[in-house]
Amino acid sequence: MMGARRLEFLLASLRDGLPVHYPISIQTNGMLLTREVADLCSRYRVSVSVSIDGPKSVNDLFRLGKKSESTHDSVVAGINVLRQHPDSAFLYAGLLSVINPESTPIAIYDYLKSLEAPSIDFLYRDGNHSHMPYGKKSFESIEYGDWLARLLDVYLADPAPPRIRFLDDIIKLSLGGHGVKEGLGDAEYGIAIIETDGTISKNDTLKSSFNGADKFTESWSIKFNELADVFRSHEFKGYHYLQRPTSNICKDCSYLLICGGGMPLHRWKIGFEYDNPSVYCNDQKILISKVISRLQNEGLKVASRIPIKNA
Repeated sequence: MMGARRLEFLLASLRDGLPVHYPISIQTNGMLLTREVADLCSRYRVSVSVSIDGPKSVNDLFRLGKKSESTHDSVVAGINVLRQHPDSAFLYAGLLSVINPESTPIAIYDYLKSLEAPSIDFLYRDGNHSHMPYGKKSFESIEYGDWLARLLDVYLADPAPPRIRFLDDIIKLSLGGHGVKEGLGDAEYGIAIIETDGTISKNDTLKSSFNGADKFTESWSIKFNELADVFRSHEFKGYHYLQRPTSNICKDCSYLLICGGGMPLHRWKIGFEYDNPSVYCNDQKILISKVISRLQNEGLKVASRIPIKNA
């Protein structure tokens, strides 16, 4: 949306302050991705990931244009810019897909793989205990867990799969390793959002909790404040601590070091704030149990902290 000239100024400015080995990445719907933009990203070593939920019938359920028109073909055209670029191996970071539990996992997997994605990141939909995610009937229901468990079977059966970070992290954590995705495991991420006007905010995913949930009480801006000072503040530390679940249900759960209690936005409930397990708690249990069962069937030893009887 900035156009090539302004984008080049931004990327050049970032690279002036960041060494070339420091990763910079753009997440986009791909609709305005041109060869000129791809060339700039290649020059300044900026990888690109594209958001698409599946084939046209699935993608266009939620990803429509300003006039409710289909966006699918324009998104795929943007993906093809990356696929056909001489520097594609670096530029094309992968695809991001928000789960629709009413779709068929194998159809989504096969379609995204057909776009030659080196990696696919599947996301839970925004939602919480007061506003259930699309397609989820209740806290107890397992629509998303069942969908992911079926996806796992397809993934593990593929001799040449793309990387799926969400599943890979759960597998690694179940084996006693460490994940790299926010909301899984016991790793903590100090995420700060810098808005286009310079305002410093919390993770923008918190917006779905309540109006203003992503805002600090302090009016911080990169125009007037040093990021280091913000990160050392009491308020930022409190926000950072929000990643760790406070619910006794989570603290007593044997799967906590794998699921991590989920994302804070999924724990919200009016009257109880974030002191709840994730709205996807039961979905996570179904998936983690399936992962553990598959690992054990392959003769692999799961981490000692995980109760085998629950697998």
